[in-house]
Amino acid sequence: MAKKIDGVIEAARYKNGQIMLVRAYERRGAAFSDWVLLDRKALLERLKSGQQYVVGSREEFLAGTFKFGKPVLIVKQEEHEILSTHENATRDELEETPYF
Repeated sequence: MAKKIDGVIEAARYKNGQIMLVRAYERRGAAFSDWVLLDRKALLERLKSGQQYVVGSREEFLAGTFKFGKPVLIVKQEEHEILSTHENATRDELEETPYF
């Protein structure tokens, strides 16, 4: 059985190649929350604690129904932690996620 998704990242804000803020929906039991803003530190803490976040989008007029994309990974590169949707990233990059 696949691990339950704890959050869906809908949009991201970058500065100098690093995520500053993401707009996400978080799982609250059987449903998802309204969107919340998470800074980079908060997102990293959630991922390190074992929560699973994916990129995706909410389907309009369908409440808690989402289109799920790729999972968000922490890629370790030397002393840096990179948030990405692919293993060989050199900077923070959430593919198919719009900017806000």
